[in-house]
Amino acid sequence: MATFRLQGSKVLAVSMTGDAVKAKNGSMVAYDGQMAFKKMSGGGEGLRGMVTRRLTGEQMEVMEVRGQGTCWFADRASEINLVSLHGDKLWVEASNLLCTDAGLRTGTTFTGLRGGATGNGMFTTTVEGTGQAAIMSDGPAVVLRVTPQYPLQVDPGAYIAHQGNLQQHFQSGVTFRTFMGEGGGEAFQIRFEGDGLVYVQPSERNTVGGDV
Repeated sequence: MATFRLQGSKVLAVSMTGDAVKAKNGSMVAYDGQMAFKKMSGGGEGLRGMVTRRLTGEQMEVMEVRGQGTCWFADRASEINLVSLHGDKLWVEASNLLCTDAGLRTGTTFTGLRGGATGNGMFTTTVEGTGQAAIMSDGPAVVLRVTPQYPLQVDPGAYIAHQGNLQQHFQSGVTFRTFMGEGGGEAFQIRFEGDGLVYVQPSERNTVGGDV
């Protein structure tokens, strides 16, 4: 299995000994040794995955990197966070997924009626299995714990990913900007309940169809 390590907070180094990883297309910044690069259609899920992503707007251009040596990945100076999976599942926005072990399964799942609120689509990317994944954030990510006693409300524009036994619901609500009179439309939040972790970034992505 490939070895993931961070060099600083914005560059991912992956050491390979004949194994492979799946990475965001165009994210390789350097490598040593012998590496082969192959573009994968539909996020590596074949024709069905490609069609699903085209219909849902969940864009994910992926390349497979295989070889002997070390390959370095980065994307627009984004902060990088490592997530270890042990037979569980990670839900992550496609634009925030940088690299995964090739053995991890990626897919697309329905997450609720948020498409009209955030412009991120009604589906999100899933990563499942045992291995490591690298996710990106605009600024240092914060990992927030959710327990049955303490549910969590998250601005959709700040949401990156989540893992664990969590249920999410999309609800209208009042944000700080709306309260201050800066919002021009209906505000939406994601409510997480259960037991797990939620990753958020300190900079909101652009959204459409409402002030979020």
